[in-house]
Amino acid sequence: MKLAYDFHIHTGASPCGDESMTPNNIVNMALLKELDAIAITDHNTTANIKSVLEVARDTSLVIIPGMEVETSEEFHVITLFEDIEQARQLQDIVYDKLPKLKNRRYIFGNQLIYNSQDDIVGEIDRLLLTATMLSVYELVEIVREIGGVCYPAHIDRQSYSIISNLGLIPPDLDIVNLEISRYCQKNSYINKYPSKRIIQSSDAHYLGDILERVSYMEIDKNKPKYWIEKLKRIKNVS
Repeated sequence: MKLAYDFHIHTGASPCGDESMTPNNIVNMALLKELDAIAITDHNTTANIKSVLEVARDTSLVIIPGMEVETSEEFHVITLFEDIEQARQLQDIVYDKLPKLKNRRYIFGNQLIYNSQDDIVGEIDRLLLTATMLSVYELVEIVREIGGVCYPAHIDRQSYSIISNLGLIPPDLDIVNLEISRYCQKNSYINKYPSKRIIQSSDAHYLGDILERVSYMEIDKNKPKYWIEKLKRIKNVS
């Protein structure tokens, strides 16, 4: 099946995420835009994934648990998992490797936790929008051991991207996928990195940013397991 995805969506737990990015708003917007699968990828946390899963439970929309991790090299990496338990394993490691700094909401923004009715039930006190002490090589190995998949985020950007910070994709970095931003010319990156699968997602911080049906992949069944298995395999662009 050729299914539409958006694998980079933030909730209000991300300090840069709009407070309208609640579980029900995200799920309903994704359904309105006729997406088949989305990933919840807040900065260095999985705090709102459970509520999003609960909202989407009786819908056709598949939710991939994930996280956008900032490595010690100060660029972002998307991590995706089959289930929330795996994602929470990574969250425990990430929390341990984050600087013990408090969030200053008047500078960075709120870090809100929602229940499945979109009520604010808490707030993350520690600063999430910062680098962990995990190198990209360490992160790739940890995610693999847990059972997930990860890849550099928005490699076309001039900040928080692996290319802007390192100048290249290290040839010894064991990854299959690369992410580009929503407005990039996908074919140019496919030609530039022929051995990689190019993932194009929204990095949505606002509801209107969530993708329409523009990014597709051939998947046997619309379940998290099949998406993760596909992303682990060598490139098959579709």
